[in-house]
Amino acid sequence: MQHLSKTVLFVALLGAICTTQAPVMANDIVPTPKQSRSVLIKNATVHTVSQGVLSNTDVLIENGKITAVGPQLTSQINNATAETSDTQIIDASGKHLYPGLIALDTSLGLVEIEMSRPTVDNAEVGYINPQISTATAYNPDSELIPTIRYNGITHAQIVPSGDGLAGQSVLVDLDAWTIEDAMTPSAGQFHVYWPQIKRMPEDEKEKAKAIEKNQQAIDKLNIAFEDGYRYFLSDKANGKDKNQNEDPQSATNNLRWQAMLPLYQGKATLFAHADSVGQIEQVIALTKKYQFKLVIVGGYDAWRLDSSLREVKAGVIYPHTLSLPKRKDEPVDLPFKIPSLLANAGIPFALGFSSDWNSRNLPYAAGYSAAYGLTPEQALKSITLDAAKLLGVEDLGAIAVGYQGSVVLSEGDILDPMTNKIEAIWIEGRQIDLNNRHQQLYQKYLKR
Repeated sequence: MQHLSKTVLFVALLGAICTTQAPVMANDIVPTPKQSRSVLIKNATVHTVSQGVLSNTDVLIENGKITAVGPQLTSQINNATAETSDTQIIDASGKHLYPGLIALDTSLGLVEIEMSRPTVDNAEVGYINPQISTATAYNPDSELIPTIRYNGITHAQIVPSGDGLAGQSVLVDLDAWTIEDAMTPSAGQFHVYWPQIKRMPEDEKEKAKAIEKNQQAIDKLNIAFEDGYRYFLSDKANGKDKNQNEDPQSATNNLRWQAMLPLYQGKATLFAHADSVGQIEQVIALTKKYQFKLVIVGGYDAWRLDSSLREVKAGVIYPHTLSLPKRKDEPVDLPFKIPSLLANAGIPFALGFSSDWNSRNLPYAAGYSAAYGLTPEQALKSITLDAAKLLGVEDLGAIAVGYQGSVVLSEGDILDPMTNKIEAIWIEGRQIDLNNRHQQLYQKYLKR
């Protein structure tokens, strides 16, 4: 060993690390092939989200889409389609059928083991990175994914972390071989983490430094957005909206500002991570200046600014349902009530869960909000149809004709951890394997 070169030692060590990490970096669940057989789910209690709850109702899924919803579809559909061996018929009597749940503001597929740095790829170096997309780092083989979808989550928004203009997120379905297979078409999603002073120092000099540093961070963001806007105006004046023939490395084609063009063109949405009144007001001012489409992520104080948010037609992704209050003098149950306050204020909102593995608790967070002011229908909608709308997706989040055939069959209430028991999940009409690491370990230790 003493005679080995440093290079050889490094390669050997790297190989050992890769070997030890390999088992936790990929799951062994094989993605389901594209739907080839029609699926008829009969006699279910169907939670359509868009048309209420329908009892003893059938749902037909063909070629990845819902093609019929109604009672006794077997007798109404052409025999060549519904009653041949090419159609999978499932009796769901006494069971509940839901749209697939959509997990917003997650780092799923970017983080495997939080305490193991080689398995964490959720942020990029630098403060201004609008050109960075989580699609380049997303791992569709993550061991966490099967455990997340076991709770009825079929889609997730994969969001970059960090400070400043952190990059772009993507919407994926949770059963795919590659990122290309996983990506679900949606509007562009740019994420900015608005600066804040997390804890104000008591010392006056330190307080002044903290305020100055925070303002410098805000100024840096404002300069970046202004530079992007000038690039947009120049691009528009030159008639180069598509930039198909330009060299991406040329001086006139800055990669950062080029990436931001859809934001100024109204084809993308700015997801601003902000909680306090001051932060949200600053983001609203920015939005008015550039006419951005806006979604506030966090939004702890958003209900206090209802008129301002309605003025700019902003939505809110609220991820704090299971959190403690942010201020000492606030009621302990305020985080549970904020979704109902948003609903009462007429602000479009959806519930999120800012985590990786813990995002599996999304349906139970919605259940909490239903216990503190939302109706069960509103709570379900906040993690299905409303979530899809905030992402600019028009055919996801409801059980209706023309929507994606992404549905969940449960023995009980999907928002209730005591009665929820997922029996089957379909993503675009293909029934996925519900096996996962948790189930494997459970079965293993039953035999001990």
